[in-house]
Amino acid sequence: MTRVAAIDCGTNSIRLLVADAADSAPGAGTAGGPAELAELDRRMTIVRLGQGVDRTGRLAPEALERTFAACREYADVIREHGAERVRFVATSASRDAENRADFVRGVVDILGVEPEVITGGQEAEFSFTGATRELRGRDDLPRPYLVVDIGGGSTEFVVGDDRVRAARSVDVGCVRMTERHLVHDGQVADPPTERQIAAMRADIEAALDLAEQTVPLRQARTLVGLAGSVTTVSAIAQELPAYDSARIHHSRISRDRVREITEWLLSATHAERAAIPSMHPGRVDVIGAGALVLLAIMERTGAEEVVVSEHDILDGIAWSVA
Repeated sequence: MTRVAAIDCGTNSIRLLVADAADSAPGAGTAGGPAELAELDRRMTIVRLGQGVDRTGRLAPEALERTFAACREYADVIREHGAERVRFVATSASRDAENRADFVRGVVDILGVEPEVITGGQEAEFSFTGATRELRGRDDLPRPYLVVDIGGGSTEFVVGDDRVRAARSVDVGCVRMTERHLVHDGQVADPPTERQIAAMRADIEAALDLAEQTVPLRQARTLVGLAGSVTTVSAIAQELPAYDSARIHHSRISRDRVREITEWLLSATHAERAAIPSMHPGRVDVIGAGALVLLAIMERTGAEEVVVSEHDILDGIAWSVA
């Protein structure tokens, strides 16, 4: 048994998973690796590390401080659980920033490990492993899978069965699309205009064109959706009185229901979105863009439903360090 800690620092949130990796018999798990992760602690903090990166190319000082504050909290949790191995992975925002050295230095000072600013391809591999490991062997979820991880700054597309066949990361995410199309004079449109929505949709469609150059999106038979935009849409679809990971994990949402929710989110005011009981305050301004990315993917691929997974890149990182 090995106790591991995985940290995923994205454009919008930073997340921690501490788990025990059970040793496997030879041939169990993936390539003879650990057969099971026993989750001890999983938490998420909205830090908006990618605030303004699309416009300035730099990580804002206040965004860095929010992120470092979360790292201090996570360092305490890791120490309390006695994790033997720690891996910190940083994704889209820190990949794009000119001053990423400031970010790296701060994380090393707090956690004692250097954040790995991974490529989009590596990000896709981790997401696929985390999302599909539990699904393999289910007759009702035929392969190949298309795993889509809709983040704050980018979206990863991965097609595979037991292993990845093709993957691509493109620069559309809920924060990037919101800041690029829905923010004027520092204020988020409340609600956005039809023209703003159309411009955002055009950007998403162009990104899907790029993804299809590498990934056969329409060949997949099961669409698996990851990350906060997708899980929040699931919570809304189920009309949950509060965010409930157990009910969200492996829920299945139809394309018609995703379209209905997306249209409502893009026509609602900030106050109306904030009043949704399952809505995290840090997602209120960006959920409309995230839902639109999901809807565009479903329409492009012809997927009748999306299988929602709470297990994603964070679980993939934990498997890799185990």
